[in-house]
Amino acid sequence: MGLNLEEQKAVDRFRQNVAEPSMTKLVILDFWAEWCGPCKALTPVLEKVAAEYADKGVVLAKVNVDEDQFIASQFQVRSIPTVYALFQGQPVADLTNARSESQLKGLLDQLLAKLPIQPGDEPAPDLAPLLAMGEDVLASGDGERAAGIYAQIIDMAPESPEAHAGLLRALILAGHLDEAEALLAQLDPKLAADPQVERARAALELAREKPDDSELAALRAAAAERPADMDAQLAFAGAAFAAGDRDEAAATLLAMIRADREWNEGAAKAKLLQMFEAIGLEDPWVAATRRKLSTILFG
Repeated sequence: MGLNLEEQKAVDRFRQNVAEPSMTKLVILDFWAEWCGPCKALTPVLEKVAAEYADKGVVLAKVNVDEDQFIASQFQVRSIPTVYALFQGQPVADLTNARSESQLKGLLDQLLAKLPIQPGDEPAPDLAPLLAMGEDVLASGDGERAAGIYAQIIDMAPESPEAHAGLLRALILAGHLDEAEALLAQLDPKLAADPQVERARAALELAREKPDDSELAALRAAAAERPADMDAQLAFAGAAFAAGDRDEAAATLLAMIRADREWNEGAAKAKLLQMFEAIGLEDPWVAATRRKLSTILFG
């Protein structure tokens, strides 16, 4: 198609968020930007009307013209806000001048009377049992099988952050770090910013430090021989955690913080917090280690 990577990502997002829903729904497509005052004034109107018309088959989609300039150019957007109604992938009305609820509702009523819109939403699949199954398989240590389960869930619910985070963790467990990196790179920004996905990102960064047995032994020996060498201690802590030894990693980092919490702009504390994020703040081990950290910092 002659598109660069960013343009292809924009097209993929548009297809998923706008084009595909418009096959059966009437999509209100709002082109906007953070700096646009009239856009911010119009947003509550669009959101309110779209919510009221949801059971009639109307959905709202938004395109930030600064982030998706390629999509805006395809629609020849000259000024914002610009608002279109789309059905089956094609603009069917320009709603830009409908700035009040009554004006917008009047235009929508006309369109709904003419178009074969399917009202309401299909019931969302119950993902809880499948997500629980994925977690159980992950806990058993079978990353390959867990990845297959989470991939199936994503096919059913592409917007599920739990499924994407689970797939990332499964790939990490299976040792497919490059594949996990590629998956992260192509995630929609909203999904990528989800706390569960961020947790998986932290786990991936730590997994990159995993050494083989001989490397781990060498790092452990260096840390033991040079207890005042902070670089050696930090390298060993990261490797120990990546190798699965949480306790040894935490003990090393806590000792570093106790000795010099400001070393290298607080690198030991930052590494420990990254480990907390990768495991999850609700984990009992994290809670216990956080208490030890607090004692050092504030005790």
